[in-house]
This record gives sequence, C-alpha cells and structure tokens, in this order.
Amino acid sequence: MKHHDLLAGLVRLHVLHHAIEHEIYGQWMIDELAHHGYRLSPGTLYPMLHSMERKGYLISREESQGSTRRRFYRATDLGREGLAVAKRQLRELAGEAMKNEIGTSSICISSKGDKESEQ
Repeated sequence: MKHHDLLAGLVRLHVLHHAIEHEIYGQWMIDELAHHGYRLSPGTLYPMLHSMERKGYLISREESQGSTRRRFYRATDLGREGLAVAKRQLRELAGEAMKNEIGTSSICISSKGDKESEQ
C-alpha cells in the first residue's frame, strides 16, 4: 500500500467503525476496504487486527464450520471511545485542511437577511 504509514491509521479507523456496527472477519474487511480504494493483503491486515486486539480495541471469537475456521472481531468499549476521539480530531483536521480547498469566497448574511459575497 503506497503511503502505508500515513494510511494505516485510517485503515484502523475503518476497522473500528465496522467492528462497532457488526462483527467483522479479515477477508470481509479486506473486501470492504477495497471498496474505499485500499489494497491490503492478509499479511498486512491480520497483524493489524491482532495488534488492535492486544491493545484492547477489539475482541475476537473463533467459529468453525466444518474444516473452515474464522475469527470474528468486534469493538470493545475502548475501541468505541478511541473511534469517537478520532472522529473529533478528523473533523477538526478536515475543516482546517479543506477550508482552502473550498475557495476564498464566502457568503455572509447581513443583519438585514440579505446575502453578501465576500472575497
């Protein structure tokens, strides 16, 4: 994954987001992340999931169906808290980073209720 160091944090946030909504497993998460433009191999994702579990953000259970074993992950209270903190920080960053992207023109509402364009 190009820019791995920068994007790894975003991948972890995606994992937490989905693990809060429902149980996830590795291959499902790889496929889901691919929909968002991330290309991760199992050799990248699984160590990340194990690390997040060791740090207390995820909890897992194993399920067997015949010869197939699958590990399901869900977010812990710490994972929910961590995602909430990260969302606040992301909002702040996005607001700051995007304000110059939107343009320098802004619209103000005058005390009369009229729209005035500022440059």
